[in-house]
Amino acid sequence: MRKQYTPLQLPHTDILPEIVEPLLTWYRGQSTLRCLPWREEVTPYHTWISEIMLQQTRASAVIPYYTRFLEVLPDIASLARCDDELLMKLWQGLGYYSRARNLKKAACQIVEDFGGQMPADFAALLALPGIGRYTASAIGSIAFGLPLPAVDGNILRVTMRVLQCGEDIAQLSVRRAVEDALAPHYPSGEDAGALNQAFMDLGATVCLPHGAPHCALCPLGRLCLAYAAGSAEQLPIKVKKSKRRIEQKTVLVLRQGRALALMKRPEKGLLAGLWELPNLPGHLTEEELRSWLAARGLHALTITRLPDVRHIFSHVEWQMQGWEVELSAPEAVVAEDDSPLVWASPEELADTYSIPSAFQYFLHQKS
Repeated sequence: MRKQYTPLQLPHTDILPEIVEPLLTWYRGQSTLRCLPWREEVTPYHTWISEIMLQQTRASAVIPYYTRFLEVLPDIASLARCDDELLMKLWQGLGYYSRARNLKKAACQIVEDFGGQMPADFAALLALPGIGRYTASAIGSIAFGLPLPAVDGNILRVTMRVLQCGEDIAQLSVRRAVEDALAPHYPSGEDAGALNQAFMDLGATVCLPHGAPHCALCPLGRLCLAYAAGSAEQLPIKVKKSKRRIEQKTVLVLRQGRALALMKRPEKGLLAGLWELPNLPGHLTEEELRSWLAARGLHALTITRLPDVRHIFSHVEWQMQGWEVELSAPEAVVAEDDSPLVWASPEELADTYSIPSAFQYFLHQKS
């Protein structure tokens, strides 16, 4: 069930019709438009893939993943029939792996319900797995020219500063109020996507989220109430979420010759179904680790302490300590839940197994 929201009236919305033309003029007149591959060949599929990848990830980091993804999976049909292990390998390093799973689910639904063609309808887009209001609006406006504001952090920041509004942008009601306030002023056709991309670029290069925004360079400077009041750096307001849960883990880099031990995570929950390094709850001492190995009939040739690592997810922080263990034989190794570990060669690690970035640290660190 989708969250409900209480309608909210934003202040000074009479300014909003005036921002469209200067923003579009600025966007088209930039001497150095951001060169992004998904803008060079605009298709519904390209827009969809790029928007999903760009969630929680910088554009510069997305580019190589986007290029590689399209080389292997050039269209919706190939994504729908893609092997899950290959999909996870293509996504490795981007994090938030549920995004990739939802891409495949949505691709299968598009093949089944729409003949493999992305629907050019907001409600139909919104009904696809992994697509929320922002993504449906971005695809609809950029790929199909629908007059839909794609309300992300950039649009929220720009709008709240222009209107000098102190509402909490973390609230759904505020996000929807911005969407409702902008929608009547959105153009159709090519300008719809251009306006959303103008907001994105303005937020990324001028109306910055941290530090001082470049208000003197902003095409909306003469309209911006926060700039006039000297309050741009204090806006927007975003109330911090509760603190993340802390989990301590001991990560084991178990080697036998060139082979490395892996285990698969449960099919549900965080990093569901991905491969990981064996790990145990808490921080084990070397003596405790030796006892754990001995209880499983394992003989350690060497045990080396690795540097500690923190990995932060949206709701939990893993505080990890690592041990690299050279074993004399792999055949008896079992995981904590008695499921067998898989022994992977360096070639298989590179080409087959998708290892989340939380564990990648330990594959590249030395004591």
